[in-house]
Amino acid sequence: MSHLIVLTSARGVSDAQAEAAARAAGAGAPRRLGRGGVELDLDGAMTPEARAEALARARAALADAEVDVNAVPREGRRKRVLIADMDSTIIPVECIDEIADFAGVKPRVAEITERAMRGELDFDGALRARVALLAGLPAAALDRVLAERISLNPGARTLARTMAAQGAVTALVSGGFTHFAEPVARMAGFARHQANRLRIAEGRLTGEVEEPILGRQAKLEALRALCAEIGASPAEAVAVGDGANDLAMIEAAGLGVAYRAKPAVAACADAALRWSDLSAILHLQGLGEDQFEN
Repeated sequence: MSHLIVLTSARGVSDAQAEAAARAAGAGAPRRLGRGGVELDLDGAMTPEARAEALARARAALADAEVDVNAVPREGRRKRVLIADMDSTIIPVECIDEIADFAGVKPRVAEITERAMRGELDFDGALRARVALLAGLPAAALDRVLAERISLNPGARTLARTMAAQGAVTALVSGGFTHFAEPVARMAGFARHQANRLRIAEGRLTGEVEEPILGRQAKLEALRALCAEIGASPAEAVAVGDGANDLAMIEAAGLGVAYRAKPAVAACADAALRWSDLSAILHLQGLGEDQFEN
């Protein structure tokens, strides 16, 4: 199967960087997708081992540059489904940590969050433990978190709206909470959203989350259900996330993307983005900046 190497960076990929990567990989002449994206053709007759070596050489050539270097198959490159994590992916924060700040327990909650995202703790149990620490907090704090601390990561709106314009179904599937997932989906342009629900009684958080909890397995099931609904296979989907609870959907998707992710997630993904914004996922699918919906 023929593959391409795709170079992406939020700061832009220079001609010199593209040419250096092409020489190192023994690839064809660089083809520019835009300021922040370039693709290189690899010999279609390459063995998987030779392709891995070419990719490693290209990465070594740009080791000192803030450029992501990934390889993608040419066949089936354009995807029909986009499914994305929310916290630390589409938005730059973990909502539960920000809620915990208003409750005065952020360090305790953030420590559990970090361990859960690294895969050291069971996600469902870790979520229950963190939410329990929020018991008694006025529900109005959720609105303050939304207003004061929630924004979109660079490229998030471009990614969601461009894929929708290209005919893809887009879904935000979060282990966080509906109070944030609904407005974030609307801001970014996702057609659908799923998340967990916090229980509230008499204007305060009860310290409980409604069951069942949307975690790692639920995200995978959401991917499968969305694909089945439109008659697509998981191979026709792109999934993006950063933590251990995203691993199942990232591994199942035809293009699994780790965005500024924990090492265990980056190691299992088809593509890892460290230096690029989220619009790089469009370049991975062969879309040029002239096709972006901004």
